[in-house]
Amino acid sequence: MAASKDGCDLGEEAAGNRPRLHLGIPEAVFLEDIDSFMKQPGNETAVAVLKKLDEQYQKYKFMELNLVQKKKRLKGQIPDIQQTLDILKYMQKKKEGSDSLETRFLLADNLYCKASVPPTNKVCLWLGAHVMLEYDTDEAQALLEKNLSTATTNLNSLEEDLDFLRDQLTTTEVNMSRIYNWDVKRRNKDGSTKNKA
Repeated sequence: MAASKDGCDLGEEAAGNRPRLHLGIPEAVFLEDIDSFMKQPGNETAVAVLKKLDEQYQKYKFMELNLVQKKKRLKGQIPDIQQTLDILKYMQKKKEGSDSLETRFLLADNLYCKASVPPTNKVCLWLGAHVMLEYDTDEAQALLEKNLSTATTNLNSLEEDLDFLRDQLTTTEVNMSRIYNWDVKRRNKDGSTKNKA
């Protein structure tokens, strides 16, 4: 990505106007030449540049926290969807016969109740936000398979975004280190010049 006029806006799009990928996470630019970078307008002091880079770093950390939370939610949802889909498929096999399905269901934490479910073509699914809808078993299976596919795709995308974000964090850390070292070297050089004078 191209640096803006102050040389430190890491969120600007590249000169080629490529669309940003990875959920709009701005790309951190590796600073090749610190001397020329520090001569750009807005980069008068190392402290000011380090402050800007630290702000960008904190934004990346905030994004990382949000993505990790989303990933954790998705990792919890996928097994639930898969389990519901498996149960639904089992119910569809049993609906051909006349025998009731004997099962247990969760009433509360660690408290189960026995139930006898007659063969049926209808199931109720929780959709979230205290909403439950009745579906035909075929419709329910299609919905659950779609939800499972979407959740798996989203999880893969989140993992790619997290990898990209970690690269940006590393690049920003390296830039901060290089600016700090450049400043120390410059101050030592200025100090030795004053001592010689």
